[in-house]
Order: sequence, then C-alpha cells, then structure tokens
Amino acid sequence: MKKMRPEGRDVHGNEMRHNPVSGQWVIYSLSRRKRPSDMAGARSERESRPDYDEQCPFCPGHERELPGIILECRGGESPWRLRVVENKFPALTPGGDLQRKRHGLYLCMQGYGHHEVVIESPVHNRQIPLMTQDEVEMIIEAYHRRYLDLMKLERNMLIVIFRNYGSRAGASLAHPHSQIISTGLVPEHVREQEYRAQRYFDDWGHCLYCDLLEEELAAGERIINENPSFVSFIPYAAERPFEIWVMPRSHKAHFGDVSEREKSDLAACMRILLRMLRQTLNDPDYNYVIHSSAKYRSGEPQAHWFLKISPRLTTRAGFEIGSGMSINTSLPEEDAAFLRAGGQGVAGGEKNATQI
Repeated sequence: MKKMRPEGRDVHGNEMRHNPVSGQWVIYSLSRRKRPSDMAGARSERESRPDYDEQCPFCPGHERELPGIILECRGGESPWRLRVVENKFPALTPGGDLQRKRHGLYLCMQGYGHHEVVIESPVHNRQIPLMTQDEVEMIIEAYHRRYLDLMKLERNMLIVIFRNYGSRAGASLAHPHSQIISTGLVPEHVREQEYRAQRYFDDWGHCLYCDLLEEELAAGERIINENPSFVSFIPYAAERPFEIWVMPRSHKAHFGDVSEREKSDLAACMRILLRMLRQTLNDPDYNYVIHSSAKYRSGEPQAHWFLKISPRLTTRAGFEIGSGMSINTSLPEEDAAFLRAGGQGVAGGEKNATQI
C-alpha cells in the first residue's frame, strides 16, 4: 500500500479523521492541545503505597473475603502468585436465562454472564511495569485459560478481558488486578464493528485489520514498538491522546487462538508499553481491553483480535456525549514520537524479552 501522510496539515488549526474500524469521525482540535506534561498522571501518590495492605481483600491472608477461587498459580516465596476469583460484586451472574421479556414497548432479560477478577500478584503495589517477564506471561496465560473455559459454555457469546488502572479509569481497588466478563449477547457496539469488517472483506476480499496494520507499517510515523508477533502503534484516528493499539501480525479472529510464542511476545509488549506510559506520562490512569470476536464470528476471515490501551488524560464533555464524536487535542504522529523518544531506554532494556 502507498505510504499515507496527511496533506496540508495546519499545526495550529483543526482537522477530522475517519476511523475505518468504528466508522466514527474524530475531531483533532489542535488549537486546544496541551503539552504531554500537562496531562500527566500522579505517580508519586502511587509510589507511596505499601507492598501489603491490611484492609485490601486481595492481599494474602484475606481469603475469607473472596467469594470463590477459580484458578490459582503457585510457586515462589508467597503461597500463591496469581489468582482468578469470582467478583464479589458482579455485573452479571451465571444464574438465570437469556429469555427476553416484554413490558409494553420495552424489553428486559435476566443479567446472565460471568464476572471474574484476575489478582495479578500477591504484592499490593506490584503493578505490571514493575513485574518480570515471567510474571506478566502468567497474567496472559490466566487470561487465555479463562477465555477458553468460558467460551466452552454454550450461552456465552462474548468474552471481554480488561484492566482498569486508577480511579479515572474506574478502578475501585489499588491492588494489581484485571477483570473478565462473559455475556450471553453481543452488544450493538461490537456488532457494528463486526459488520463494518464484514462489509470491507466482502468489498475488497481482505481483512480490514490486516490492511490497517500494513498501512501503519508503511507509514511508520505512528509505530511505537514491534516484536516478532505484535506491532504497537497510535492509530491514525485515535479517539484519545496516546491511545495505543497492539495488533497481532498473524491473522486470528479471537484471543483463544494465540500461540505460546504470541503469549510471551504479548507479555513483553505490554511491559514495554506500560513502562513507557509510566516513564513519559507519569503513570497515568488507563484502561486496556482485549477486543476479540464474538463466538459466532470466530471462524470468519474478516475478524482480527487486538488489544487497545486508552490512557485517561482527558474527560469527555458535552459535545462528545451529545454527538458521539471524540475530540482529541493531540496528533497521533506527535504522540507516537513523544513516546518513542521518552521510552527508548525502556524498549532497549527489554530487547531480550521480545526475542524469546
């Protein structure tokens, strides 16, 4: 594909870019942009946290506060290294059915699904940027095992794996953890992206995500990090400052198909990227989500899973809520250059980890 460069860019003006995955337009309000340091997080507050918190239900010794342990990895000095537990306050539960009920104009159904928490470490303040390669690989392995087990259940249609870090990202506990939710239906947001990918494949005979990755590699200016299995970049139409996509080089519809090499490379990639954010943006709040195909799309050629990291550096306001459009105050090309420059030592230090 031809190398893509925005033409006629006014660095003091505004422009709009189209996201081919979501179909949404993103407004780039460059006249309102801030320096990255003005959007930074609050690492100093987090560095004062202890390695054990007597009040934390996820710290060792508080097992009676957990509703049920689903998976446990052992070894080392601690009685356990990682746990997957039932969420004490689940958004969805496995009891009930998927039968819709009508109330006049409206429909309702029971809240079927599964809601699990991955307690990533027994150490209260040991977040992913501070973990070893082996520790992060263990997190990815837990994600993969639970994804496969939940997908085996007939009523589960979609598995969402995500991490909320910091209060602005929705985290209610400081202990390092992520979450897994299964649903018995496919939300319209996910379905629309599937339809767009399907239409693209029907028109061109190619996977939209594979073509998007090829375009980003050709352009080069938004690439942050690469290893044998993954390419990390800030997308052309990023909705938020410093939004990062981690795209598998290999075309696979869903996360359940990842290989052992890919799990190791994904762990290495996540360590680098989250260290970059910690170092260059002072450890901002963020969400990451593994976007994987719904069950009935898992074998179709247009589907392609990926991971998205969304730092919480800005707040959606009235126009964005009312229009559904996003306003981004920084350019993806400049954000990528900033991360590359500030994270060179991080990436260089992980060279061996990306070549396992």
